[in-house]
This record gives sequence, structure tokens and C-alpha cells, in this order.
Amino acid sequence: MTIKEKAKSRGRPRSFDEDAALSAAQALFHQHGYDGVGVAALAQAMGINPPSLYAAFGDKAALFDRVLARYARNALPVDDILVPGTPPATALTELLRTAARIYAADPAAPGCMVLEAARSADATAAAQARCWKDRSVDRVRDYLTPGHPEQALPVADYMVAVMSGLSSDARNDKPVERLLAIADMAGLALKAALASR
Repeated sequence: MTIKEKAKSRGRPRSFDEDAALSAAQALFHQHGYDGVGVAALAQAMGINPPSLYAAFGDKAALFDRVLARYARNALPVDDILVPGTPPATALTELLRTAARIYAADPAAPGCMVLEAARSADATAAAQARCWKDRSVDRVRDYLTPGHPEQALPVADYMVAVMSGLSSDARNDKPVERLLAIADMAGLALKAALASR
């Protein structure tokens, strides 16, 4: 009896690919939003049963947080675009254009998962997403601060507002050409805002 109890407490090793499971969860959350996906559907897409999901990732909110972190790291090549030495308006316009292309690239998962989740009806999910949204503001602000300290925060807020609009429009099937036109118009505003320095 003691031997069985010890064996039981150790449990079985995980028999699934965690990255593949997170990728499947990300696809569902991105397509349907946090509110539109249940634990049973997540577990099925991830190829595990609900108890295994809870054991590996915690509850649905904890899984969503992991997925948001994964998405935020990989969604936009921000560090490749916001390179010191590049004229800021040029770099920021390119960031908007890249976002427009990415947001419209996959009809099954349009827009930005973080920005859309920030509007979630679930308070926990919305708060988790807003943390990543705030990090985006901080990243742009930090990029601009050395050369444009006074404009850095308003421009960073403007960038996230435009990206949020691009995301929403992509989710409403606006063609990429129109999203790019919006990005280019925003680029003119950025150039004007940053022309003083």
C-alpha cells in the first residue's frame, strides 16, 4: 500500500508537447476571444484532457496569461523595426504597416490578440491583456525618449490607439490595402508630431 501511494504521488510524466499545446490554445483564443472558448474546447484542441490542462497550466486564466506572453513575444518584430538610428517617424510608420499586414494575414485569426483581449468582458482576461498593451506603450515611449522626451508618451499612446483601430478593422474584414493606407496616413501625423526635434 505504501509503495502504491508513493507511485501515485509522483504522477505520470507529461506526454504532450507543451509548445504545440500552447500554439493550439493561442489559435482558439485568437479566433474566438477569451470569452468564446471553454476549457473543454481548449483541452480538445490541445490534445489533452481537462485535468491535464489544469495540472500543466493551472486554470483557464493562467493558460491565457501564458498564451498572451507567447503571443506578445512573437506577434510583431518590434526590436527589428525600432532600431536606434532609424528616423523615429519612419520606424513607427513601418511598425504600423507591419502590424496592418500581420493583422490581416490570417482570416481565421485576424487582428491583435492582445488588443482585442483588452476589450474582453472577463475582467481578469482584460486586465492580463492590458498589462501587455501597457508594455507596448512603454516600449515605444522608451524608443522615443532619448530624442523626443516630451512627445514620447503621447506618441506611444497614439501608436497603440492606431494599432487598436487597425486590429478592430482587420477583425471586421477590412482589406489589407485599406489598413496600409491608414498606417500611411498615421505616418504623416507621426512625422509632423516628431518634426520639432
